Amino acid sequence: MGTNFKEQIIDLDWKQATQKIEDFNTIADLTFHINYYISGVLKVLEGGTLDIRDKFSFDSPPIKSEQNWKELVNKFCSNSEKLISLVEKMTDEKLLSDFVNKKYGTYFRNIDVMIEHTYYHLGQIILIKKKVIQ
Repeated sequence: MGTNFKEQIIDLDWKQATQKIEDFNTIADLTFHINYYISGVLKVLEGGTLDIRDKFSFDSPPIKSEQNWKELVNKFCSNSEKLISLVEKMTDEKLLSDFVNKKYGTYFRNIDVMIEHTYYHLGQIILIKKKVIQ
């Protein structure tokens, strides 16, 4: 049976999520990073503009308490569920149309890349989590 992002972060406390292992990003940093992209694409799917920029994708506010961590986890989970719901409702025509601008490719391409990007960081989280909870 597989795993998913939520399953890997939901049971962590804020100290585990922010624990630095060698020179890797923390689990909290990676959670913020993925949520940053989910939020940006979600905004577009809801009819808004594309405002995210790669250079800001790790500009996470510090996690200094359990409440900060839970707020991030809840935001990540909520945004993920909204994104999934909107993608499920997309027509094939919409999926094959340009995402914001022709230079960005299609909605399908952007959603596919986001899935691959998320799984890449999920793998990192799984490895970091093994070190954190040894």
